[in-house]
Amino acid sequence: MRKLVNIAGINIDDLTMEQAVKKIYYFISSDKNHAIYTPNAEIMMDGIKDKKMFQVLNDADMLVADGAGVVLASKILGKAVRQKVSGVDLAKNLLEASAKKPIKFFLFGGKPGIAEKAHANIICDYPHAEVVGTHNGYFTEEDNQKIIEEINNSGAEVLFVCLGAPKQEMWIHENKDKLTVKACLGVGGTLDILAGNVKLAPDFFRNHGLEWLYRLYKEPWRYKRMLKLPKFILHIIGIRIGLIKIK
Repeated sequence: MRKLVNIAGINIDDLTMEQAVKKIYYFISSDKNHAIYTPNAEIMMDGIKDKKMFQVLNDADMLVADGAGVVLASKILGKAVRQKVSGVDLAKNLLEASAKKPIKFFLFGGKPGIAEKAHANIICDYPHAEVVGTHNGYFTEEDNQKIIEEINNSGAEVLFVCLGAPKQEMWIHENKDKLTVKACLGVGGTLDILAGNVKLAPDFFRNHGLEWLYRLYKEPWRYKRMLKLPKFILHIIGIRIGLIKIK
């Protein structure tokens, strides 16, 4: 049974990283596909404001808190989730775990060449991980069925979908039942990080919930998107003091 924490009407799984990895292995052993999303404050705010996104997030088979903002929100509401489980860390933990219990991965997303570069680095950094296919994130509606067939023909068990939010969540939601993989993970910029094109924030920033500050310093043009973080926290405070009613 899932242990869920309701944050603004969106059900977040209260899992540690170890538990999240174990649950994905359980999904792999099952006979159906599963949708796994890793929402940060921006994605949560999209879910609050957009009915379709709200439904997509709540239809997930696993929804983990990616970011200090979501963890803080759970604490404000008095139902703290145990741990931040970021998309990139979850992906890396799965790659590492596959050394002991093999997983077949497919990498989908990024600009042309990024998935291939990520694959090359995975061979070096996670030599036991098996990547059975890659495809960039630039495609038309006409290409979609071919991509699905390519993924299915690869024999992949776990699909990393790195199209950016909310596109990746919408894509998984709409195509999950057409895929033969057992777990689809919407993990944003993970391929850019695995490819070495984007660096993670230093540990100090990550450990103190300040990744947003590092990202703002490195990518100041993202400031409009980052305004969703304070808006999200204010929304949560509004719920906590009774000014805002949950859907």
